[in-house]
Amino acid sequence: MIRARLNPASHLEIQPKSVAKTTVGVLLPLPLAGAYDYKLPPGITAPRGTVVSAPLGNREMLGVVWGAAEGVVGDNRLKVAVPLDGRPRLPEKLCNFIDWVADYTLNPPGAILAMALRSRGAFEPEAKRTAYVRGSVTPPRMSAARVRTLEIAGDGLARSVTGLAEDANVSGAVVRGLITAGALIPTELPEFASFKKPDAGFAVPQLNGDQAAAAKTLRDAVTDQKFSAHLLDGVTGSGKTEVYFEAIAEALKQDKQVMILLPEIALTVQFLERFAARFGVRPAEWHSDLSQKERRRTYRAVMNGEARVIVGARSSLFLPFCELGLIIADEEHEQAFKQQDGAIYHARDMAVVRARIENFPVVLASATPSLESFVNASQGRYSHLKLVSRHGVAEMPEVRLIDLRRSVDDGSHTLAGRDGPDVEKKAQWLSPPLRTALEKTLAAGEQAMLFLNRRGYAPLTLCEACGHKFTCPHCSAWLVEHKYKKRLACHQCGYELPMPNTCPQCNETGTLIPCGPGVERVAEEFAAFFPTARFAIASSDTMHGPAETQAAIRAMAKREIDVLIGTQIVAKGHHFPQLTLVGVVDADLGGSDGDVRARERTFQLLHQVSGRAGRAEKPGLVLLQTRNPEDAVMQALAMGDRDGFYEQERTYREAYAAPPYGRLAALVISGYDGEAVRDIARQLGKAAPNARDVKVWGPTPAFYALLRGQTRERLLVQAAKSVDVQAYLKAWLAIIKVPASVRVAVDVDPVSFF
Repeated sequence: MIRARLNPASHLEIQPKSVAKTTVGVLLPLPLAGAYDYKLPPGITAPRGTVVSAPLGNREMLGVVWGAAEGVVGDNRLKVAVPLDGRPRLPEKLCNFIDWVADYTLNPPGAILAMALRSRGAFEPEAKRTAYVRGSVTPPRMSAARVRTLEIAGDGLARSVTGLAEDANVSGAVVRGLITAGALIPTELPEFASFKKPDAGFAVPQLNGDQAAAAKTLRDAVTDQKFSAHLLDGVTGSGKTEVYFEAIAEALKQDKQVMILLPEIALTVQFLERFAARFGVRPAEWHSDLSQKERRRTYRAVMNGEARVIVGARSSLFLPFCELGLIIADEEHEQAFKQQDGAIYHARDMAVVRARIENFPVVLASATPSLESFVNASQGRYSHLKLVSRHGVAEMPEVRLIDLRRSVDDGSHTLAGRDGPDVEKKAQWLSPPLRTALEKTLAAGEQAMLFLNRRGYAPLTLCEACGHKFTCPHCSAWLVEHKYKKRLACHQCGYELPMPNTCPQCNETGTLIPCGPGVERVAEEFAAFFPTARFAIASSDTMHGPAETQAAIRAMAKREIDVLIGTQIVAKGHHFPQLTLVGVVDADLGGSDGDVRARERTFQLLHQVSGRAGRAEKPGLVLLQTRNPEDAVMQALAMGDRDGFYEQERTYREAYAAPPYGRLAALVISGYDGEAVRDIARQLGKAAPNARDVKVWGPTPAFYALLRGQTRERLLVQAAKSVDVQAYLKAWLAIIKVPASVRVAVDVDPVSFF
């Protein structure tokens, strides 16, 4: 949760608005402590944010003018930093934001700058491409192919040689012959078509009362052009997207740019279609699935204002918007907004900071808000916009608990053996009540979803003769069986090996057994019970990238699939009108992860996946298989008492001074030399300063004590909200000299304890 201690307004006051000296401090996109001094060419001045080419050792690097030079080194010894052609410049408020994030997260400012600074090509003019249009010359020799080509070219559109040949159904040689004859003349076009501006009035929706009231609040906030934070809190299917689309429409009318943060790339493609239906065009995209050329193009379009709306993952937070006026963080509760590698930060929290620094509104949307945001809204720091019912005639689904301690199988079925003939086995993962519900749903011509948040076929393979467990040689993790690929894989580092037939420990054959289910194993059991049903498995193992994910979603929407069996990739953001049954195979999975947010995350995930059922006219049913039906999470889901669960969780957190009523920070010590890692962890533990309202726990091995070949130790700081955690951590880390072979990563406000 963002604290008021780091007031961005006061931070801005110390930043120079421009640098008129011949020497400047240049920040490089490297994990360095600060800016380096450079000279500017004679007669050149460079304001803060100016992008320069700066020599570092024997290479040239992009850097950014960050402020005045420190003046420690004489001018005669300084190297020259040269502004790029056209004098491109990062907005000054973005530079201030980078400083704020670095200060708050205790990352070197250069490491944060690296997320905002693209390659040199992003600052160069867009390349041109040659296309051809119909000229005034008609060659004396005209074949049927030539006639057809010139008729196509006569529409005035400029086409490449390949494009014109395809449109006219001729060979490239015919087109090139017409170019030589002068019948087709060249023209230069931009490498990419321009981003079209979304039309705020293209397809204005009809909103219900709650939606209209929330939309008015957001439109007014955009019009005011002042900082404000809003929690858009609506049940699944209540039309939150349509509400914040109205805020986007108002921002477009005010000629402002908009950033929409989504937690997962897999959600992006479906979202783009909804956006296009409302605004007439698709927004610009920003995520890792884009090519480098596309990323450079989008970066330029954001910087020059051509791209008015960007939809992207957390890294889009650092794009150089020139006229940003609104940020939307959809599914704001999602843990995926937390960057865990490299520079560690939480994109949702930093979105609030960027909005505050640049003085415009931010909207956090969710059906299951994070407790931090919920408390902020309850205490008036955020406005709380509630949508309490589903849009239209749809009703919230009924949720029932299946007690697996009492629900035993009442029959047997045939399952294909891994290496041999079919064998008779009793059901292991789909209880009789769930199978009965599936049978009724399929008989009615409706769709169902089976949810298990575990990839692969089985999470563990062991030898029943000697007990040997297959583990990753580089991580303290089991190898997951992927039956369809016939491989064992580590989901932490990617290590794989072919599925063995013999135990490497005792050399016995035929003794290896899978333990526990993954989605592939659930699908196998489902197929044994319902051999004629059409189903698909949806997980990151079976769907590679947004395109494949969207193909499965479209197949489900077209009713080409009867049952979707998947992990959390299917839990949110999808609308299937004929989906009336959701079965959660193991509702207890993840409920006792040993960290403070485990119960909250379990509730959010199960609530979200439950919300896929009954989103149209037909009522929905959700069945949660559990061995702990008395648990508060299960009871809250069954009774539909979300706020009651939040109140219970809030009381629990407050009693233990846990976030949002206290502060946490973690130190993760890692390296390939295990003894050196443990030694530094012990030194840090002993050197922890004594301070009021601060407790230090550890060191202790991390959950994954070995990860990608590196030993990992953790220390956890628990502090009262009044404590300046950043100052405490800085003082602590200054005591111990850490060797280059060991890395100490700081995680302020951790959301995971792995």
